[in-house]
Amino acid sequence: MTKVGGAARLAEWNGHRGAVLTSANGFDVIDCEQCEFKHIVAVPTEEELEKSYRHDYYTQEKPLYIERYRQDLDWWNIVYSRRFETLERHLPASRRRLLDIGSGPGFFLLNGKNRGWSVKGIEPSVQAADHSRGLGLDIENSFFSTQTAGRLGLFDAINMSEVLEHIPNPAALLRLVHRQLSPSGMVCIVVPNDFNAFQLVLRDHLSYKPWWVAPPHHVNYFDFVSLSKLVEKQGFEVVHQEATFPIDLFLLMGDNYVGNDALGRACHSKRMNFEMALAKSGFGDVLSGLYSALAQQGLGREVVLFARKRS
Repeated sequence: MTKVGGAARLAEWNGHRGAVLTSANGFDVIDCEQCEFKHIVAVPTEEELEKSYRHDYYTQEKPLYIERYRQDLDWWNIVYSRRFETLERHLPASRRRLLDIGSGPGFFLLNGKNRGWSVKGIEPSVQAADHSRGLGLDIENSFFSTQTAGRLGLFDAINMSEVLEHIPNPAALLRLVHRQLSPSGMVCIVVPNDFNAFQLVLRDHLSYKPWWVAPPHHVNYFDFVSLSKLVEKQGFEVVHQEATFPIDLFLLMGDNYVGNDALGRACHSKRMNFEMALAKSGFGDVLSGLYSALAQQGLGREVVLFARKRS
């Protein structure tokens, strides 16, 4: 937290007010009293973000993303199968129509299609949308908005993985998602679990800079509590939360992968080996129990939340 004369510095912007937690790239991150989650100020406009995500994101920000996604596909399919299994536990077998908002290269949709789901994606990146269409998927190359939602129809489930942290107004997006779900429909949301205890130990006691703060691409910074509050306010009932592997553990154990791509890949490979060993040995329930327990402690690199639409 930024302090001036021993007191936390406060920032205000367009009705948003809160203590400044850190600053990066010319932006302050505040613990917003109005929103009840952390976000940057000033918040970029939708037009500013649209240009970046439509043309620049996969070529400039993540040039190796699709290539490495393919390398890790066996692991991703285990991750995705577990998420579809959770959705299937909360929906009758006759309800299998899913929309993936920010569908990326399309592998989540392909996993669902192979399970018998009727799937559609909406993706702003030209490169990612073209890749998905090459997999034979139904993809709309656009942003999910009131204009595009009107022609998509209703869905039994909507997936949003690594989306809400990028959105100027996540509450408005969740209200729109609520309208696009059929009665008692399900939403699956995945966001980074930022400012968690492991990260704070690394920042405050081991001299790490807050590497997870990445404005303007990451606008919002959630945790299990703040995401649950936001989702509940927009007309949903949270039915399940779990974490993803707490990759920050490697940093705490001395493997400083921040800015070290080769070491980061090595740590990620160990994480994949761990999860695939359990899943392929029939201990997927142990993995689920572990990640549910981590969620209760606020730990894990990401928040994975499942919620049902309230009438």
